[in-house]
Amino acid sequence: MVGMNADDAPIELCCLLRARPGAEAGLTAYEDEVTALVPEHGGELLSRVIGDGADGAPHEVHVFRFPDQAALDAYLADPRRLAMAAERDRVVAGATLFPVRVA
Repeated sequence: MVGMNADDAPIELCCLLRARPGAEAGLTAYEDEVTALVPEHGGELLSRVIGDGADGAPHEVHVFRFPDQAALDAYLADPRRLAMAAERDRVVAGATLFPVRVA
């Protein structure tokens, strides 16, 4: 379970994404595709910012909200998202996903 709680409360998450060297545009294209699936699972992409990844900073930072753990699990298990695993591995050097509280 990635969320902050085990009940049916909304789950808010932050994701820090680092691109493999030379794959910055590929990471952004990959994220365009997978984040488009979020609303189909009741989720919302609250914020998406893209930086240059300089000095170890993330290339992209996302903040998501899902209505509950089941919705998040459905997104993570979406066959279309899973089918893009090879592309993710090609362009993403690292991803850190952690619960947050949006103020």
